Amino acid sequence: MITNAQIKFIKSLAQAKNREQHNLYIAEGEKLAIEWLQSSANVQMIIATSLWISKNQLIISKHPSAQVFEVDEQTLARMSQLHTPNQVLLVVGYVVDQIHSTDNEWILALDAIQDPGNMGTILRIADWFGIKHIICSPQCVDIFNHKVIQSGMGAHLRVAIEYQDLRIFLSKHKLPVYAALLTGENLFKLNHKKTGIILIGNESKGIASDLLPFATHPITIPKIGGAESLNAGVATGIIAAFLTS
Repeated sequence: MITNAQIKFIKSLAQAKNREQHNLYIAEGEKLAIEWLQSSANVQMIIATSLWISKNQLIISKHPSAQVFEVDEQTLARMSQLHTPNQVLLVVGYVVDQIHSTDNEWILALDAIQDPGNMGTILRIADWFGIKHIICSPQCVDIFNHKVIQSGMGAHLRVAIEYQDLRIFLSKHKLPVYAALLTGENLFKLNHKKTGIILIGNESKGIASDLLPFATHPITIPKIGGAESLNAGVATGIIAAFLTS
């Protein structure tokens, strides 16, 4: 039986400082829970309704060390960060990714992406196009924010994500850096596409000025219509689709 202290603790993981202190985050909702439980993720707690537990014994058994708590929907709602009712919530341990030799693979570098929806979309895009490495600047939103988890749709399980000072990271690599700018070369007219780093800037400010010297290939998505700008997630999707094809 779950205690009030445990409920309070799980609710506290809505805050980044508590997630970082305990190295734990929440994944909830049936679709995400099934994906996490089918993986080798460090699932520590499974909180679900009796019906959900009885229907999913097989995947629950893949995590024998996880504590399983049977609760009613009202109790689950007290811990949930979702607006709509759900049947299951997981408490999962962080996996620290360290990205080393990636010279033959695409890397996505994100400078101060702060909107959780954008971040989740970008993770999902990377997952779709087989980009397995993402470097986030320290100014990026927490990738374990529940909105990032929800919109990432399981990308956290397949993409290695690390926070680093981008200046240090870029200075250590000799790969081409394709930097998304308003004044770059037309993306679709690039004659040669060599595996490298795709650099995406902040939603409103773009790429920080101290990162621009690392941009070996400033690129832009040509504008045809009247829109002022593109969403960071949309822009990442277009660039990734073209460069990785």
